[in-house]
Amino acid sequence: MEVLEVVVHGLAVSLFCAWCFQWFIHVLAICYGKYRFHRKLVLDPGDDTLPGVSILKPLTGVDPNLFTNLETFFNIKYPTYELLFCVEDISDPAIMVVNSLIAKYPAVNARLFVGAYKKVGVNPKVNNMVQGYEAAKFETILISDSGLMIKEDTLSIMVSCLTENTGLVHQMPFVTDREGFSGVLEKVYFGTQHAKMYLNADLLGINCVTGMSCLFRRSVVEEAGGFAFLGRFLAEDYYLGKLFIDRGWRVRVCSQPAMQNVGLSSVANFQARMMRWAKLRASLVPLTIVLEPVSECFLLGAIVSWAVSVIFHWSPLAFFFVHVLVWFLLDYLQLLVVQGGALPFSKFEYVLGWLFRESTTLYVMLKAHSLRHLTWRNRKYLLHWDGVGELLHNKYEYLPS
Repeated sequence: MEVLEVVVHGLAVSLFCAWCFQWFIHVLAICYGKYRFHRKLVLDPGDDTLPGVSILKPLTGVDPNLFTNLETFFNIKYPTYELLFCVEDISDPAIMVVNSLIAKYPAVNARLFVGAYKKVGVNPKVNNMVQGYEAAKFETILISDSGLMIKEDTLSIMVSCLTENTGLVHQMPFVTDREGFSGVLEKVYFGTQHAKMYLNADLLGINCVTGMSCLFRRSVVEEAGGFAFLGRFLAEDYYLGKLFIDRGWRVRVCSQPAMQNVGLSSVANFQARMMRWAKLRASLVPLTIVLEPVSECFLLGAIVSWAVSVIFHWSPLAFFFVHVLVWFLLDYLQLLVVQGGALPFSKFEYVLGWLFRESTTLYVMLKAHSLRHLTWRNRKYLLHWDGVGELLHNKYEYLPS
C-alpha cells in the first residue's frame, strides 16, 4: 500500500506541476501578444526601396464575401506589387469576380491563371498556384487565401518584418467582426486557445506557419528544390516553414493578424475545420493526440482537481470552479489583446461562445482522430504520417480552407 501511495502522490505532483506550466504559458502568451501585436510602425508606402511583391491568390469557388475580400488587395498602399489569381477549374464562377475587379482597377498589375495545368502532387492548393508562382516577377512572394481581407498597410508591415536574417513572415489567423453565433465562436477560438498556442510557438522558435498568409523569399525555396516539392504534402505550410528553419533562416509572425472573412460561416463549418487541423497536427506531431486534450480548460481542471485533493486535501469541486473562472478571465484578456480594441459582441455572447467551444472541443478532437480520412475543399484524402496525403475522392465545390 505504501508503494501505491507513493506512486499516486508522485502522479498527483506531476500533474500539478504540468498545471502550473500551463498557467505560465497562458500568461506568457498574453504578455507576448501585447508586445507583438498592433505595434505602430512608421512606414512610407511610397518608398521606392521596398522590394516588389508577387501576391498569389488561389481561388476555388465563390462565397458571399469574395468580391469584398479580393477588392481590398486592389487598394493596398504599396509601391510595387502584382496580383496573380489562380483558379483551378475553367467553369469556376470566381473567374467572373476576378475579371470584374481587373476591369474596375486597370491601373493595378493583376493577372488571372486558369487551370491547374501541372499536377505536382496531391495538394490541390499547390497545384493551383504553380502557374502563378512560375509567372511571378518578383523575388518576394506572398501567398494569401481567398477568404482574407487585407488592410492598406499590411503588406508594408509584413515586408518590414522581412529583415536581413528573416526568410519568412506569416500572419496569425484571426477573424473579422461578424454577426451571428458562429462569428463569436470563431473569434473566441482564434483569439484564445489558438492564439495561446501560436504565440508561444513563435516565441520559442517552433514552426507554426499557416499558409493562409505568408511572405517569403523565393530564392530560398528554389535552392531547396522549388515550389513543386510542397505538392506532396497536405500540410504544405508546415513544410514551407520547415524549409526556411532548416536552412538557418528566421521565421517571424507579423504584428497584424490575418483577417479571415469567409462568407459561409457556420458552427458546422467551424467544427469541420477544427477536425481537419487536428488531424493534420497529429500526422505531423503524433504526441499532440495526447497533449492537446489535456491542455484544454475543462479536462485539465478535472484532472488537477483530483491531484490537489491528494496533495493538499483541498475540495476538488471548489478548486475546479476557481480554475475555470480564472482561465475564463485570462482568455478574455487574451482575446482583447489579439483584437487590439473593444470586442464586437457583448460579454454575455463571449460567455456563451467560450462555454460552447470549451465543452465541445473534446468531442471535435475525438471525432477527428476516429476518422481515417480527411476532407478538404470537398476532396477526401487518406492522411499518412508527416502530412502526406492520398486522394480518395474529388468533387469540385467551395469549402473554406
